[in-house]
Amino acid sequence: MEILMTILPPLIATILIEYGVLRFLRERSWRVLWSSVVVNILTNVPLNLLVVDNDYDWGVILIGEVIVILVETLWYYFFVKAWGKAFVYGFLCNAISFLSGMLFLMILDLVFYY
Repeated sequence: MEILMTILPPLIATILIEYGVLRFLRERSWRVLWSSVVVNILTNVPLNLLVVDNDYDWGVILIGEVIVILVETLWYYFFVKAWGKAFVYGFLCNAISFLSGMLFLMILDLVFYY
């Protein structure tokens, strides 16, 4: 149960943020929007388990994020058939969700530790 509480909140947040980014980028295809949910389950869960298992090592986080961007870019290419658009989706979705997560953790740190 503890591991579920470790991976579920970031997964839900990532899905919501990346869905919002895709909508902001004016993506209207339900196939692309729903596929973002699937690809986030496939990439976010293993990445978060890896990060937790490696005590939040920044090297592991950065390498993992690069791999996730590559995987998601390939995934989006399958649906949008344009490398540029697929890369923008993969990169922006992950950059914004990653930075949102970091901002959230900084705010928690300020609220609970100062």
